[in-house]
Amino acid sequence: MSENPDPLGKVTESKDLLGKIRGFLSGFVGYVDRDQRREADKLLRETIAQRYEEQWGRISGLQRRLISEGLLEYVDDMEAAAIKLRAFIDRIKGASYGYAGFFDHVRIGSEELQKIYEFDAALLDSVTRVGSAVDNVEASIGTDGLPAAIRNLVNLSQEVIDIYNRRDETLMSV
Repeated sequence: MSENPDPLGKVTESKDLLGKIRGFLSGFVGYVDRDQRREADKLLRETIAQRYEEQWGRISGLQRRLISEGLLEYVDDMEAAAIKLRAFIDRIKGASYGYAGFFDHVRIGSEELQKIYEFDAALLDSVTRVGSAVDNVEASIGTDGLPAAIRNLVNLSQEVIDIYNRRDETLMSV
């Protein structure tokens, strides 16, 4: 592999991570083309928001089920997860798109860009983990495992926020 003086080129040599992100986004062009970063970021954020929105909807449905089954003591705990995911979704939707200024190839190094890719991949991976946690809550309704399943969902919802916060910190540090 030849030495690429462009930091973006060095990062894009890590095809596994970009491939993972591309796998979640049909038609994803990638971050690598400077002219297409803004559109790629918008597509990525819209996809992330949509996937988490689906899980948020499932949580809302489970809250209604808990109410209908008389399990009111768990509704507030489920609401903690719902609030965290809703705040995350709203934050993603409201964030400005693109990396203009931040991802100018002169200002950001390959290590920072690699970290951003890692955070984005982690956010996409976490959708699956949150979905599994929602499945677990649903399967645990009526069992002694329900409180633990809800705690796990709340913890995973906080992890999503933490990942996004670390991503923002990385962007702000360049």
